[in-house]
Amino acid sequence: MPAPAILPQRIDLASAGQTLLEPRWPVAVAVLASTLLLGLLPDRIRLLPPGLSWVLGLIATMPIIAVGLNGARRPYWLRVERAVILFLFVLAAPAMVINLTNVVTVMVERPADISGIQLLSSSIGVWITNVIIFALLYWQIDRGGPERRLNHASTMPDWLFPQESAPREDVSPDWRPTFVDYLYLAYSTATAFSTTDAMPLTPRSKLLMMLESSFSLMTVVVVASRAINILGS
Repeated sequence: MPAPAILPQRIDLASAGQTLLEPRWPVAVAVLASTLLLGLLPDRIRLLPPGLSWVLGLIATMPIIAVGLNGARRPYWLRVERAVILFLFVLAAPAMVINLTNVVTVMVERPADISGIQLLSSSIGVWITNVIIFALLYWQIDRGGPERRLNHASTMPDWLFPQESAPREDVSPDWRPTFVDYLYLAYSTATAFSTTDAMPLTPRSKLLMMLESSFSLMTVVVVASRAINILGS
């Protein structure tokens, strides 16, 4: 049995057109962290039952682990992983909007039903989930996906990273953005409400960053600020 993809691995199947496999453990940790946060939301504002959140998280993690263990021998797991992550985003983004709407509705119409601690924990959970699901999406769509980037078979980039314009002696010649780079991109977008170091180059990347910033702005300005106000009083 091949070792997990802790380091880039060689893929021998010529039909796959790939030679390197990106490590998957940071991706699996991010998905499980998002699942844990969704499961810990207060009952009054949780959209899904905690058990269902764990089931969806485990289903999303399975193909990621399968790629780490068997991607070199069975490249079709790469396609399954991509499909599952895109489906996860399509499912999680509207769910997050509904969850935020539910929080704001309870906060405005029934303020006595929810405490400041519940509002604050909800805003933190939703904000971190927002960062993780957009990081996963950025990681999968930029330049055709992680393996295409690593194997120099990528399409036009959606984001330009600072390493790509830095002096050659300061960056490894084999450098390619990995999941951690996209996690930082999503984090900085949600924190600064704008681009920081990685510049969006395509219309879809700009629209996605606008969407992520909008979710973050609503979470921080409306929900978290109200929670802090309640706790302060």
